[in-house]
Amino acid sequence: MDSLTGADQAGDSSTPPRIVGIGASAGGLAALEQFLEQVTPGSGLAYVVVQHLDPTQKALLAELLQRATKLPVREAENGMRVEADSVYVIPSNTELTVVDGVLHLNTPAEPRGLRLPINILFSSLARDQGERAIAVILSGMGSDGTLGLQAIRALGGLTVVQQPESAQFDSMPKSAIAAGCADIIAPPAELPGHIRAYITQAAKKEEPDAALTSVAQTPQTSSALPMDPLLSIFRLLQQRTRHDFSVYKPSTLHRRISRRMAIHGIDTLAMYEAFMRQNVQEIDLLFKELLIGVTSFFRDAAVWQQLADFTLPELLARQPTEQKLRAWVVGCSTGEEAYSLAIIFAEVVQRLSLYREHTLQIFATDLNPDAITMARRGIYPASISADVSPERLARFFSAHDSYYWINKDIRDTVLFAQHDVVLDPPFTRLDLLSCRNLMIYFDAALQRKLLPLFHYSLRPGGVLLLGSSETVGRFKQLFFAPIESKLRLYLRQENAPGVVPELLAKSFPPLSKIKKELPMSLSPHTSQPAENLQTAADKVLLQVYAPAAVLVNNDGDIVYISGRTGKYLEPAAGRANWNFHAMVREGLRAPLIDAMKQAVNQSEPVQLHGLQVQGSANKQSVDVTVQVFREPGALQGMMMIVFRDVAAAPAMRGRRKGHSVIEASHTAELQQYKDEIQILREETRASREELQSANEELQSTNEELQSTNEELTTSKEEMQSMNEELQAINAELQAKLDDLALAQSDMKNLLNSTDIAILFLDQNLNVRRYTEQASKIINVRESDIGRPLSDLTTSLQYPALRDDANDTLRTLVFSEKQIPTSDGRWFSVRIIPYRRLDNVIDGVVITLVDITATKRLESKLRQDLNQ
Repeated sequence: MDSLTGADQAGDSSTPPRIVGIGASAGGLAALEQFLEQVTPGSGLAYVVVQHLDPTQKALLAELLQRATKLPVREAENGMRVEADSVYVIPSNTELTVVDGVLHLNTPAEPRGLRLPINILFSSLARDQGERAIAVILSGMGSDGTLGLQAIRALGGLTVVQQPESAQFDSMPKSAIAAGCADIIAPPAELPGHIRAYITQAAKKEEPDAALTSVAQTPQTSSALPMDPLLSIFRLLQQRTRHDFSVYKPSTLHRRISRRMAIHGIDTLAMYEAFMRQNVQEIDLLFKELLIGVTSFFRDAAVWQQLADFTLPELLARQPTEQKLRAWVVGCSTGEEAYSLAIIFAEVVQRLSLYREHTLQIFATDLNPDAITMARRGIYPASISADVSPERLARFFSAHDSYYWINKDIRDTVLFAQHDVVLDPPFTRLDLLSCRNLMIYFDAALQRKLLPLFHYSLRPGGVLLLGSSETVGRFKQLFFAPIESKLRLYLRQENAPGVVPELLAKSFPPLSKIKKELPMSLSPHTSQPAENLQTAADKVLLQVYAPAAVLVNNDGDIVYISGRTGKYLEPAAGRANWNFHAMVREGLRAPLIDAMKQAVNQSEPVQLHGLQVQGSANKQSVDVTVQVFREPGALQGMMMIVFRDVAAAPAMRGRRKGHSVIEASHTAELQQYKDEIQILREETRASREELQSANEELQSTNEELQSTNEELTTSKEEMQSMNEELQAINAELQAKLDDLALAQSDMKNLLNSTDIAILFLDQNLNVRRYTEQASKIINVRESDIGRPLSDLTTSLQYPALRDDANDTLRTLVFSEKQIPTSDGRWFSVRIIPYRRLDNVIDGVVITLVDITATKRLESKLRQDLNQ
């Protein structure tokens, strides 16, 4: 975390400024002005503004924003170094990035309508500034900026979002908030104050708290730990999430907890612990903060090249008879590393024809449920093209408008699950185990326990892959032999010399010291209360004379068995399975399935009579009762199945005759059932054919609709982008119109204040503008704008006025004459060309200066001279 306050940064030129990236789109001009109006000079911050602009028009954004702030506003130039207390604005038709504190402009790679310049800026800030980066999302349509915010937040930077209710267009702020990457949400005018408060608070947290240091040095097994605030925070997290963060490195804890404290403006751990108790949501936010992972496809390219060229082929050669390999990716985050491994393995077996039949089952686990959900979807932004080659994108991904979707065959090889490597049992019989950049967050004691656990999880000849900043340490000679030390690839050692058996035993989960209830042993001499006569008799009746019965839950799993059920149930072959449907004998399965479905929808028990148990040697008949319990609470939702044997009919003389009658009745019923079944089969066949035909039509229609939808989606995105650009242009032009209206008002007042009659004519000598004094000499009014000069009447005795105006327009030589009026006044009439700012002649200007007094004085002087 930056250790300088804003004032310190401003005073120390050697310290690079902290950069605030601001992204806006439609409706962003007003929000930018509100934001910059509250920015105070001397903060030591630099502001880089990116807005969606029309690539074909020169932007006026820098000029407009300069009116809202005292800081200098400049249009960014390639190679310009970022300076404190300055605002830099993106030019049109460019992409703006920051590298080593220097601005870089590039030509957009995507076509118009698909560009995401805010994401590009924020991603570069994340790489350049790390945890010092600050990103702001203001009004706009679409979702540009959300992925960039995620990158900055993953590295510990500050993410700030405009309150959607205050935005003219709220899509961009809502997208950022929905993604869970907004640290501060407020109206634009309040955001600079929050940023200053965060920087000030973060500067106070430069040194680790004493509580952190004491926890790091205190044995975790001590039962007399003081309940200081940090331990209370750990306990709140453990109670809420089941995870024990006391085994993490103090530096990691300090950085993440301090960041949350700075966001809320909290000074001490005790105050933050109290705040967490009052706000359960903050516990969840801190949990996610501590789990933030940084990952990407094929991160550290040399590692994946080594796996593809040597490690995986050698692993396959060491397992010639085992075609199903297993791998475990610990701390998989959003799944990029697990999918990278699946892609590399697919390429290896495709290249080596000898191993075409081999498969790899990848178990990818992480603590963060949100990350696991994203990983299962397998959908990633278009920006992954920077990490994945075009060949792999074409082979293993499906390209969509703004994202890539991993193909199903790759997704099927990866099984994602939420798993705590510290507490949960490990995956075993592994051929490859990847745990990259996870152990760096754990303290040394936990690292020493994890490595033997990884050794146990791997098969002989298995491979361990660690992160670039991790190593097996002292276990190098015990458990793992280096394959490529620089790339952190290790081979599992067999019969490692000097291995202490207790070392492995102590490494099994739970690795964290979680208190567990010990089973209570009963003394053989413990006196039991004497059973009374009724209790003993009831027990005998239930055990001996009560019918056999089973109790099953909603999933059909047997939870309780009463009596002897061997006649009706038998264990299924293969893996042990206590599901009732798998264990029930033939002859009972089909009728019982129907009866169980019927019993769910009625309150009365379902009775079945005379069922034949196929597995019984004597063809035992049985009556079955199926009943669903709705009370008491302990049995609510469960189902009881009771079996009662039906005794065979006693031998009698008329037995054969009765049997024949019953057999004939059964034969008739059987034939009736067969006829009904045949009719149902024919109806089903006809329905199936109709459904198949309808399905083919629907499939064809669906394909057409899907194609149309894709075209509409592309058109929608292009129209949305153009709409955003037009909104930005409209805002700029509206601001310019306001300026022009003000300038026109100023000019009108200026001309009128001169008390000089002025008439502006265009190239056709039509009236363009005039002053009030001119209307007193030439009969002109507001409705005469655009009328020819020849149509106007005047008190001037100047019939050649139009001809002189034409001569001036043609020769560009100004004309000046003294002209009398019909009411006895004199005017000096000057005609000069009207020259625009671009040096184009666009009419003439006629000025009329009243010289009546001068003429009268001249006339008097002449009279005096003549006398």
